[in-house]
Amino acid sequence: MTNRMITFTCLLLGLTLSGGSMAQTQPSNPSNTTTMEKKLIGKTLALYPMPLTVVGAEVEGRVNWLVVAHVGIIGHDRILVSMSQSHYTNRGIRASRKLSVNLVSREMLPEADYVGSVSGARTDKSQAFAWHRGANGAPVIDRSPLTMACDVVDIYETEGFDNFICSIAATYASPEVLDDRGRIDYARLKPVLFEFPTYSYLATGEIIGKCLNPDKPGMCVKEPMTTDGIVRLSKIEVYPQYLDEYMNYATEVGEISLRTEPGVLTMYAVSEKENPCKVTILETYASREAYEKHIASEHFQKYKQGTLHMVKSLVLSDQTPLNPANRINNFIQ
Repeated sequence: MTNRMITFTCLLLGLTLSGGSMAQTQPSNPSNTTTMEKKLIGKTLALYPMPLTVVGAEVEGRVNWLVVAHVGIIGHDRILVSMSQSHYTNRGIRASRKLSVNLVSREMLPEADYVGSVSGARTDKSQAFAWHRGANGAPVIDRSPLTMACDVVDIYETEGFDNFICSIAATYASPEVLDDRGRIDYARLKPVLFEFPTYSYLATGEIIGKCLNPDKPGMCVKEPMTTDGIVRLSKIEVYPQYLDEYMNYATEVGEISLRTEPGVLTMYAVSEKENPCKVTILETYASREAYEKHIASEHFQKYKQGTLHMVKSLVLSDQTPLNPANRINNFIQ
């Protein structure tokens, strides 16, 4: 499992466990007894949102597409596709024992919504997407950023549902969702999510931390920008003889600030190509209070005191965003 998949799983668990008020205790271990305020909401299935997929299969000689959100992982080499037995597509999957699972991008959402709204028993959906056959013969959507062509190895029936347990015959990814090492980058992919209780499509969020990385922990959860938030350009000219040393200080304070301060939203530094001694830093702070905490922090004071003699000039220029709704996601990998 990749770090990003672990991160995404942690996000889903965090969403599931957030909520309201019921007192809970652990009488079996009095020394570790706690009281939590949560609200009992019955036996609600709460593992949402889920990645939205379009399942492709051939049914009675014709390709058909169906939106499916109940897709899960079994072990490290199997997936489970859970589909109501009322779906027309099921009979084709049972007959061929083949299907494709196509992740949905924002760009293909209108077509995906359409194939999830009409039945293949009454409507020919074969041309809803441009497609080709995958390695195992299953139909694969050209526009999907990530597709798994799958072979059905078992079918587990529960009340009203066919649960197809599948091995992966081949995985296809668009080049733009791969990193420099050819691995899937889910921050680039940004699959559409589906929230069943309200029938809503959601966008994938930003990376908020890294799992299993104790020596370099992930970025803290950020505060929203408030009305007194600060957007600033810090224009710094450094004496040439101190440039490398200054960059070390600046890199360190930037990383620590982004990782540990919820109110520090952006610290993006650039230098001029023609004169690298001229550095400009885009800084955004969620509020005036967040800025005051930042400049009082130990790591900022270390940077300030350590670089005073290195800086030839400093200009702080506060800015007004032309579109306040725009956001810059600046995080440490």
